[in-house]
Amino acid sequence: MLRRIAFVSILAIALPTLAMAQGGPPEHRPGHPGPVRPGAVRPAVRPHGPPGHMMGPHGAVRPGPGMARGPMLFHGHPIHRVRFAHPWVYPPGWGYRRWAIGAVLPALFLAPAYYYSGWASVGLTPPPPGYQWVQYGPDLLLVNVTTGQVIDAAYGVFY
Repeated sequence: MLRRIAFVSILAIALPTLAMAQGGPPEHRPGHPGPVRPGAVRPAVRPHGPPGHMMGPHGAVRPGPGMARGPMLFHGHPIHRVRFAHPWVYPPGWGYRRWAIGAVLPALFLAPAYYYSGWASVGLTPPPPGYQWVQYGPDLLLVNVTTGQVIDAAYGVFY
């Protein structure tokens, strides 16, 4: 009984903290239209994606107008952006999310289909043993393939 009370107490503290770490409830996030009253019609909202990118059909990410095309810096070193060879298509149920360092990437993305072997042409360092550069939309994530933890991230590499 005491364990159950302790567990519920921990959840009562942890869940609101996790919700705030994810940006809080949807109705408290910037740009969210808020709760829908019964009978009200929610206005159409543009799908969210990386800044300057547009979501194409089926969740494909395409560069938007005004995206920088030149080299950018990653930890103070220039890296070269790469044009999408074909539009990135997220697996069903997934869309763009900016993965933070320390987050755990789902096992779905820890497969060779998502590994990026062209890290040298971009200007990134080789992944250490047990790690891979994983492409997630326009970003490259350095991920521990055993735990799925994101160790480093280069955002906006692909356009």
